[in-house]
Amino acid sequence: MIYLDTHVVAWLYAGEVELFPRGARALIDSEELLISPIVELELQYLYELKRTTQPGPAVIGSLQDEIGLARCELPFAQVVSAALENDWTRDPFDRIIVAQALVRKTPLLTRDDAIRDHYEEAVWFE
Repeated sequence: MIYLDTHVVAWLYAGEVELFPRGARALIDSEELLISPIVELELQYLYELKRTTQPGPAVIGSLQDEIGLARCELPFAQVVSAALENDWTRDPFDRIIVAQALVRKTPLLTRDDAIRDHYEEAVWFE
């Protein structure tokens, strides 16, 4: 099981697999793929800002069908409680995404250096 950061989901949807290092591709191919529900909201924000071409629900729905992507269903209060500890960032999306993985002590696939510096289970394979 591995959680995916928002940019990973966006790249998968766009078919930009060449952006992933070999180790990241291997994880995507071999692990159960989860997202925090806030990834869908962040994708929607990016769509509303015209930084992406598809709304969040369309992206997530497509990847659910294509690769079996699943939304994590941990209780939101439990995730927020863990996010309160992520005071290394002011980004609410990153705080929740990391907290979701942290509650389960599960890896998070992300290219984000700040996340990798602060969450020991974050991976990228550069």
